Amino acid sequence: MTKLFLAWQDPEDRAWYPVGLLTVEGDRYRFVYTQGALASERFIPLGIMQDLRKRYESTELFPLFSNRVLPKSRPEYRDLLHWLNLNADEVDPLQLLALTEGIRKTDTLTVFPCPTEQKDGTCLVHFFSHGIRYLSKEAIDRVHSLDSGVRLYLMLDIQNEYDEYAIAIRTDDPKSIVGYCPRYLATDFRQLLTAPDPKEVEVSVERINRDAPAQLRMLCSLTGPWPEGFRPCEGGHYTPLA
Repeated sequence: MTKLFLAWQDPEDRAWYPVGLLTVEGDRYRFVYTQGALASERFIPLGIMQDLRKRYESTELFPLFSNRVLPKSRPEYRDLLHWLNLNADEVDPLQLLALTEGIRKTDTLTVFPCPTEQKDGTCLVHFFSHGIRYLSKEAIDRVHSLDSGVRLYLMLDIQNEYDEYAIAIRTDDPKSIVGYCPRYLATDFRQLLTAPDPKEVEVSVERINRDAPAQLRMLCSLTGPWPEGFRPCEGGHYTPLA
């Protein structure tokens, strides 16, 4: 993992904007704001990074991000690695941030990775199902009954009163909604689903964590062909300001 975006939620209209880009090369971390930071007059620069058009560099992970990584000294750290399906010998801070989304109850920020093309020309994305805490007891029981490797299906939920771009995740037999795709992936997933070969896009259960918080309950993976001209997380609000 070498690149993560930072998203901010406007407290008034509840819209999400990509406002920053974190990259790492060797032992150098770099952070720049993106055009999304200019999309709302209510956005305020973060911490000591007050200049929206400056490139920030450091040999250590910026506090804005390191404070969102669970310390190895915490007793629940090994549980977290288990839930994320990560090996303790291979994990790095950006991997942890990519899967946990760096969410804290005290602010309106989240961290997310951008889908990347694999060497074999395919797309591979790991993500946790969102919205499980709002499902019915029957649906949650359905989530808990799933096994690793079970295929899931994506549905465009264009009549969703809260988010017209929402993509629901369902099982096959019996059919049941078991969550939603993260909002930050919805636009790119829509492109994959409307490509010439949408049936080749496959989502499956990576693992079920019955003892984990709801936001870490069901880890999923998406695989499929990389469409010609597919350029996720480019242009518009994703464009760096520096």
